Parts: sequence; structure tokens; C-alpha cells
Amino acid sequence: MLNLQTTDYLIALCLMFGAILYTSVGHAGSSVYIAIMSLFGVPAQVIKPTALVLNIIVSSYTSFRYISAKLFDLKLYLPLAVGAIPMAFIGGSINLPGDIYKPIVGFILLFAGIMFLFQLTPKQTGEPKHPHVAISVLTGASIGLLSGLTGTGGGIFLSPLIIFFGWTSVKGASGTAALFILTNSVFGLLGHISSVSELPDALWLYAIAVIIGALIGTRLGIKQFSNDMVKRALGAVLLIAGAKLMFNL
Repeated sequence: MLNLQTTDYLIALCLMFGAILYTSVGHAGSSVYIAIMSLFGVPAQVIKPTALVLNIIVSSYTSFRYISAKLFDLKLYLPLAVGAIPMAFIGGSINLPGDIYKPIVGFILLFAGIMFLFQLTPKQTGEPKHPHVAISVLTGASIGLLSGLTGTGGGIFLSPLIIFFGWTSVKGASGTAALFILTNSVFGLLGHISSVSELPDALWLYAIAVIIGALIGTRLGIKQFSNDMVKRALGAVLLIAGAKLMFNL
């Protein structure tokens, strides 16, 4: 059996590779962080706050990078954030029991895995068109609540919606999603600030790993990096972790 120190280094290595892939498309990586920690048997009460803290660290940097590269749509982001902020806070304040938390997160991981494995994100056609403000606020609120409840940032849901409905350019989706993820993660953690007592001793190691991953991933993403084989491999990992949580394997 691996000792704790060895396990922590293995988790950190996996987190780094997950961060590289996710940040290359403007995501902070919460779903893969959750998947990795689940596969290593980390308790649910530790997974949620840890994923949120790592999300905050990574999405802070990715937001800066993508916004600096002008891959951001402020007019789309604002109403989404208005809806998301209070609901992420409320969701974060709700501490779901393990038998409810695990199936919900398992479903999210399965959804994310399918998106990566089968490359279902459709390509935008035509000129971008912002949705009605009410639709944006409602979308933000729905994703924000789910984000707070589960410890995810919501990017895996928002990005496909943005691209599918043509709410902004494919490039603009990256920065918009990155800042939206940061917003959800901050207010989700604030909603359940007491959960920081559950953070693992190895958090500093995980933080370094995802920062390195973000440095690499955002550089690749801004240069339109695409690696279908890696994405499909990650999709398989997410499907396995999702099935593990949903069916208590």
C-alpha cells in the first residue's frame, strides 16, 4: 500500500496534467480534480473545499491570461455573474450528505467525460448573438447553484452553452468561462467557509501542481492548442470516476 506522502505526490502529478488540459480551453479543472481525488479515495468532505480552492487559484491566473489576450466578453459575463453569485453562495452553504453528493457529482463527471471523450461540443456558425439578459441571469443562477453544491466551477456546462447557442465567439468563450468559474468558486467557498477546516495538509503541493499546469495550459490554449487523444484519455478518466461515485464502486 502506498504511504500518504507517495499518494500525495501521485495526486499532485495527476492534478497538474488535468490542469494543463482544462486551462487550455479556459476551464479551471474542478471536475478533473474531483475525479482524481475520488479515484484516490479522498473523502467527499475534503474533495469539495479542496476543489474550490484549487479552482480559485487556477481560474485567477487563467482569467488574467485570457482577458489580457482579449479572449473575453464582458457583456455576456455580467448578467451570468449576477445570477450566479447569490446562488453559488447558497449552494456552497448547503452541505449535502455523501449519499446525495456522490451521485450528483458522479453525473457531472459522466457529463464532462462524454463531452471530452466524444468531442460533442458543437462548432459555432454565424455571428455571435448575446442572449436576453433574463436568460443569462437564469442560466448563471442555475449553474451557480450547482457549482456551489458540488464544488465545481460550472465551466463544463457554460462553455458548451455559449458555443452551441453562439452567445460569443469560440475564443471569447474561454475568458468568459474562466472568470465565471472564478466567481462561482469564490462565492461557493464563502458560502461554506467552515469547510476550510477539512483542507488536506498536502494542499500546498496540489496548489503548486495546478499552478504549473495552468502556466502550461493557458499558453497552449491561447495558441489554439488542440490534442484530441489527450482529451479522449481525460474523458475516459472522468467516466470511470463518475461511475465510481454514482454506483459506489
